Amino acid sequence: MLYFIQDAGEEVEVLNSIFEGDEAFTQISDTEFQYKVGEDGSMKSFLITIKWPEQYPQIKPDINMDSFYNKHITEDVKQSIMESATEQAELLIGEAATYTIIDWAKENAELLMAEQREVVTREEGIRNSGENAVSKKKEKKEQLTKAQKRKLADRLNASGERARGWNWVDVVKHLSQTGRTES
Repeated sequence: MLYFIQDAGEEVEVLNSIFEGDEAFTQISDTEFQYKVGEDGSMKSFLITIKWPEQYPQIKPDINMDSFYNKHITEDVKQSIMESATEQAELLIGEAATYTIIDWAKENAELLMAEQREVVTREEGIRNSGENAVSKKKEKKEQLTKAQKRKLADRLNASGERARGWNWVDVVKHLSQTGRTES
């Protein structure tokens, strides 16, 4: 689907209307957009960022994958995705390319992530477990006194939720405080 749009303002409106309600789409600024391709938390998902330079759409947009979300993706796969997306962008010079690039990435996600490993190798696991051990030592739980625990238990039922009606208004008490109106 190609759109012929005169200025960036129109393209922003079109993108917002197309991706309205789509949680995977994020507009960072008037000229920068992100789209999360794949299921959240999956090793085969990635976040692609598209930024418009000053002369856009007369030149191709900048595409990168340097976000923290992509930390699980190998550098080779990131480079391959960016090169492929840049090739697509070069084909669309002079046109509104953002939606087309995002749509292309969604359709080709499986192919783009084919080289991505599903499991972490033993070396990486050992390296990461060492880092996790250090971070676990630093983590400290909040300690409650017996009185604080008792008060918390009195407020919550057996399933850890507040009792039904905890925030209901006592109608009789409320009416007695407001006074009687004579008509």
